Amino acid sequence: MNPDLELLNPYPFERLADLLEGHPPPADRRLLKLSIGEPQHAPPEIVVKALTDNLDLLAKYPTTRGTQALRESQAQWLCNRHSLRTVDPDSQVLPVNGTREALFAIAQTCVGHQQNALVGSPNPFYQIYEGAALLAGGQSILLNTDESTGFLPDPEALSVREWDAMRLLYLCSPSNPTGAVMDSPLLQRFIQKAIEHDVVLVSDECYSEIYPDENAAPTGLLAACADMGHDSYKNCISMHSLSKRSNLPGMRSGFAAGDADIIAQFLRYRGYHGSAMPPHHQVASTVAWSDEEHVLENRDRYREKFSAVRHILDPVLELNNPAGAFYLWPRVPIDDATFAQRLHAEAGVLVLPGSYLSHDNGGVNPGKGRVRMALVAELEDCIEAAERIAGFVRCL
Repeated sequence: MNPDLELLNPYPFERLADLLEGHPPPADRRLLKLSIGEPQHAPPEIVVKALTDNLDLLAKYPTTRGTQALRESQAQWLCNRHSLRTVDPDSQVLPVNGTREALFAIAQTCVGHQQNALVGSPNPFYQIYEGAALLAGGQSILLNTDESTGFLPDPEALSVREWDAMRLLYLCSPSNPTGAVMDSPLLQRFIQKAIEHDVVLVSDECYSEIYPDENAAPTGLLAACADMGHDSYKNCISMHSLSKRSNLPGMRSGFAAGDADIIAQFLRYRGYHGSAMPPHHQVASTVAWSDEEHVLENRDRYREKFSAVRHILDPVLELNNPAGAFYLWPRVPIDDATFAQRLHAEAGVLVLPGSYLSHDNGGVNPGKGRVRMALVAELEDCIEAAERIAGFVRCL
């Protein structure tokens, strides 16, 4: 067996299952889950129709590069959404089977067991970043993001030696779990460092289409490149997904875009990896990326949930103010794991301890004392969960 598998830490939900063992929820209440970031809104009907109308394509092998129509729809969406002058669908865009597998695979493309190679990520972080680093033979290095930094990473937190040793750096904006959004000047600081030290920047932007203010859409890595006249997107890759934007987590559809040289090598890797998107998914994805009406409706539903839940929880918990994504990241009055365990057992609500999403780094665990609440359920369930949480906190 690959000995590097022993380096992997347990997935947060494995740890959560262990934490809750022997602590069942109340028998007289149905369990309300705010732990997993799996959208529960219905998929768009136009996408479902495109899937069912094209099931005959199951008889054909897909191409790893994807269809011309799909790449063009993704390139056009990027240009429209981020006011980009140009994105070449033939050389700067590559369809992927959701961002999760692509975030993992890009490290295998860029790192490749180079001695003492570092792979950076924010802390707290999406577990895939660390696993990708370790299984590519790299070492994970973390940039703490806590309240003192506005929950944002700082490029100056890394030394020159660390930047020189780094091969790849993951960014996440809007952030999982904090919802913090990196603005263009901060992204440009990372871009400048990446070019100076020849580091590949990978920006996980799967939550970019969920935000509270229609007049303040989160910017992205490629938009920051364009703002500084960096139209080749050198050293920069952004990744996007239909899972959150279009409530299609089961379709496993997204794309990577940016530096044409990196995209070419990523395509080469993926040709061997065997990760082509199914043909009927490609047709349906083309429809999804070409429609914004369902995305606007989706944002409205999240706004309604955030407003209702905040009204209930503000008096009892210290809430953050996320600029994007569908998470709340409140500070809790007791140890975060104990809070999650007792909330499950006493109130029948499932949340994820913040310390399970981060590591001790520099004597600090930035997730400690917080929990992640995913407002993905229907409005009524989110309201009921918030009411149960508020009642639980008042009894502590």
